[in-house]
Amino acid sequence: MTNPDQIEPGAPARTDFASDFLWGCATSSYQIEGAGREDGRAESIWDRFAATPGKVRDGSSGLVACDHYHRWPEDLDIARDMGLNAYRFSIAWPRIVSEFRAQPNAKGLDFYSRLVDGMLERGIQPWATLYHWDLPQYLQDRGGWAERETVQRYLEFVDAVTRRLGDRVRHWITHNEPWCTAILGNFEGVHAPGLSDFATALQVCHHVLLSHGKAVPLIRANVPGARVGISLSLHPLRPASDSDADSAALARHDGLRYRWFLDPLHGRGYPAETLQRVGAAAPAIQDGDMDAIGVATDFMGVNYYFPETVAGAPDHAPLDARVLPPPAGAQTTAMGWEVAPEGLCELLGRIHADYAPKELYITENGSCYNDEVRADGRVADVQRGSYLARHIGAMKDAITAGVPVKGYFAWSLVDNFEWAEGYLRRFGLVHIDYTTQQRRLKDSGKWYRDFLRQP
Repeated sequence: MTNPDQIEPGAPARTDFASDFLWGCATSSYQIEGAGREDGRAESIWDRFAATPGKVRDGSSGLVACDHYHRWPEDLDIARDMGLNAYRFSIAWPRIVSEFRAQPNAKGLDFYSRLVDGMLERGIQPWATLYHWDLPQYLQDRGGWAERETVQRYLEFVDAVTRRLGDRVRHWITHNEPWCTAILGNFEGVHAPGLSDFATALQVCHHVLLSHGKAVPLIRANVPGARVGISLSLHPLRPASDSDADSAALARHDGLRYRWFLDPLHGRGYPAETLQRVGAAAPAIQDGDMDAIGVATDFMGVNYYFPETVAGAPDHAPLDARVLPPPAGAQTTAMGWEVAPEGLCELLGRIHADYAPKELYITENGSCYNDEVRADGRVADVQRGSYLARHIGAMKDAITAGVPVKGYFAWSLVDNFEWAEGYLRRFGLVHIDYTTQQRRLKDSGKWYRDFLRQP
């Protein structure tokens, strides 16, 4: 048994949390499933993006990934043996609707039905994410999320999935990280579909949020007792200095990076000052859109990795602001991200104070390190174990302060295809040998297991 004190002295205990607190891990379909050309699955925007030279650092793709499509029983056995009582997974749209306006693909629905049954048989509560970035390429060919038609196609996909799985899946996340879908994919161009147009990105963002708002009542109609939310990637935001320039830059950045999502989701519309700032790039909004986006939800998912420090930068359009690298001497992960557990407590406190969601779940939190398998097969990832323990401690501090956090999903259950980084980066609590597909529980996974087994 791994001694938690060897990972992080003073780490919290399982008994510091409510008996019904959810403890899980999270994954996403494109990153782990593989089987990219099996059982009627269509091409996704990530298939096309990864096949474009220079887009993925190691030239790889998710075509095979972790082969979870065939090895899911082993992965769920690992999750059960770790003591997880919840598992967050995503459903690949291209597996469900393989052609424009086509009927749902029975083989795709059957796979997720088996997967859900496998979770329930192991005492694991399924948490389904309906969109985790793998848009069918045939929809991107018609304009993707920038076209309002995609909202309706999404609703048809959601309808098919929730009708099939809604008798067993109660918890639904409409979208994972709309910021990444919109900005990383359509403005910065570092994610699929690889576009670089600010106005397109804002229109994409609006349609993603609109599809969320319209999906919530649909899911509730199809799933008796459904609990529905959305997962946002969020950071505590700090000015680089006390100067007026940096403070103003922080306010501008905050308006787009944080409030552009949280304000409309809570019925307040887009921030007026941000709308004014983006000018002609503002999205086209139809009557009723903002009311739809502001629909009441049952919970909010928060994905937290690191804080952002913002400085004024007149040469950085469109906000005249830029995010600085971590300060000198700061502890960082292999991604170069600052390790700041206190930032999680700070972020949760702000969300609770400003918006008061009914319930909050940490739907992603994790770290990337350069893991090595020792000769004895052990992966001694002490840094990841420490990261996990310290962030669970910060979450405990937020709960003590009155924030209604009800669950935690570590990112990620297994090493996987890390988007534009390919297979060069590892976030998993379980090591994957991509040549043999052998699974090995890392020391961080053993710490999580032992933490969850505490009496």
